[in-house]
Amino acid sequence: MRHPALPTALFVLAVLYAPVALTDCHTPGREDPGAAAAGGERETPPPAPVYLARDACAGPAPGHTQLDCADPRAVARVLARYNGPPDSGPRCPADTDFVLRLSAVNAGDSEDLSAPEGYACMRGLHPPHPGDPGMGGGPLTVLGDCVYTERPGVVKETACDGSHAHPPEYRIATAAHTRDACPDGTDLYVHIGGGTPIGCARRLS
Repeated sequence: MRHPALPTALFVLAVLYAPVALTDCHTPGREDPGAAAAGGERETPPPAPVYLARDACAGPAPGHTQLDCADPRAVARVLARYNGPPDSGPRCPADTDFVLRLSAVNAGDSEDLSAPEGYACMRGLHPPHPGDPGMGGGPLTVLGDCVYTERPGVVKETACDGSHAHPPEYRIATAAHTRDACPDGTDLYVHIGGGTPIGCARRLS
């Protein structure tokens, strides 16, 4: 992941389409069962299920279709699910392996038929986990990650164990609210976001 100056952490995006809920059908001339509630008031229908809600599971790419977590085809679980675009929404959990972007669907006037734009923060059901500290992947740069200099003023994440094409040059040892709060001996400042947005990195020997 690139860090020109102090950039905002980038998201890995994949496009999904939420399924369309079906409307209730009834035979003309028959009374709607919902109208038979006490006092003649219509019962409030239950809310439509949320596609890829928290703790739901998804299958492999490219579709990442929602599956039961016990399904052998399931590959990842939803850690968090938010509405709206990811670049302006809440930050995913630090152990997120990848982010799925969910396209908005509007199939009619009823809210039950609409699925707002959103994103799901995903964690793989099995290792390896690219989002873990030092693994050199995932949508976020976190405490414990390593970076190398791609060009002057720009660093990019890489695996701390040297298994990626680019060897690590710095490791984010601590996180702070400001640069001034970083410990003595800090060699590089990396914007990692979150509650303590400044990563204080040390040069690796």
